[in-house]
Amino acid sequence: MALALAAAKAAELELIYIFDPRLTEYQQWQSKAIGKHQQRFIEHSLIELNNQLQVFGQHLKVYYGHSEKIIARYLIQNNFAQVHTSVAIGSYEQKLQSKLIKQFGDRIVRTWQHTLFEQNQLPFAIDDIAKTFSSFRKHIEKAKLAISTCCKISHLPPPVSKASFNLLINNSKHGSQSLAHLGGCASGKKHLTDYFGSDAALSYKATRNELDNWQSSTKFSLWLAHGCLSPRQIWHALKAFEKQRGSNESTYWIGFELLWREYFHWLLVKFGNSFFDFAGINDKAPLTSFHGERFQKWCHGSTPYPIINACMKQLKATGYLSNRGRQLVASCLVNELQLDWRYGAAYFQEMLIDYDIASNWGNWQYLAGVGADPRGGRWFNLEKQQQMYDPDERFINHWGGYNEVMPLDSININDWPIS
Repeated sequence: MALALAAAKAAELELIYIFDPRLTEYQQWQSKAIGKHQQRFIEHSLIELNNQLQVFGQHLKVYYGHSEKIIARYLIQNNFAQVHTSVAIGSYEQKLQSKLIKQFGDRIVRTWQHTLFEQNQLPFAIDDIAKTFSSFRKHIEKAKLAISTCCKISHLPPPVSKASFNLLINNSKHGSQSLAHLGGCASGKKHLTDYFGSDAALSYKATRNELDNWQSSTKFSLWLAHGCLSPRQIWHALKAFEKQRGSNESTYWIGFELLWREYFHWLLVKFGNSFFDFAGINDKAPLTSFHGERFQKWCHGSTPYPIINACMKQLKATGYLSNRGRQLVASCLVNELQLDWRYGAAYFQEMLIDYDIASNWGNWQYLAGVGADPRGGRWFNLEKQQQMYDPDERFINHWGGYNEVMPLDSININDWPIS
């Protein structure tokens, strides 16, 4: 939508993407804001985007540097009339946008374009959004809100400069099992078409908790997180499938998951920085802290729990983890390891290709008992979960869950080695 708005107003148009090196530096909770799998996925997406832009006589310019400085240079030195971008909902991104708006005012044009609904459609004020998903969902479903279709681009103004596409691909190996090569709108649209061209949607609710099966869940999140697919595209594809093939509990559940994503995005808008606080949106600090050795064992898959180890090794190798796997490793970090949930959320931010700021931090809060769960958090019985979802240990053995089974601690409370 931001591109369509810019194209409608401009006689000439420069299309840019900025890799900010600060995102690859270690942050507050011992993790980076972006990891290798996500970065490679973005690179593949940008290559494909540039190929699509060439059809319209356009190209993408890629910069490496501080985002706010590069944008300011465009507005000051190159005298561009406006810069169009998405509305940021993350604290870090909001600070950068606020800094630019303070300097350039309405020359910074922001468009809301990452949710199913516009804010003025919601049947309640932002401050009145419920603290439980069930209440939010019931209000939304009762209101029967219209979901607009995506903007189609038929024309783009010519570029200001004739410089060619300049993405410098980082050729460092990210492993043959990584899903990073799937980046791009064409790949996302193909997957959307293939998924709803199969019967998978009709059994989604029954298969979605499988630990390691490509068809068991939609996998839309990979492209959704980077704007290669929009939630509205997915919603309309789902409704077209239901119209043609019929609806059931499984197809409803796909829409249900999109509403969960929607809920977390509006919840982040409402609560802002407290979304990242230790005490969460409920202002209720959990009885956990931080233990460096335990955290490293969790990250590297060398805990006493083979199912957790397998999940963490899969995440590290592929940049992806099933929904059930995410719940299990999060429960383990918070409950068995007694660690600050924010370290886990930040590690997911670095490792997941499909990292979504609202869904990630919202789900971690939910499980840690400081978020939108009226039951006050979740604690999964790992042995029982393994029997339910990996009874033959196929998943554990495939990902080497027994390879590094180690005790939680090598030292006691007095820093003496545990023999």
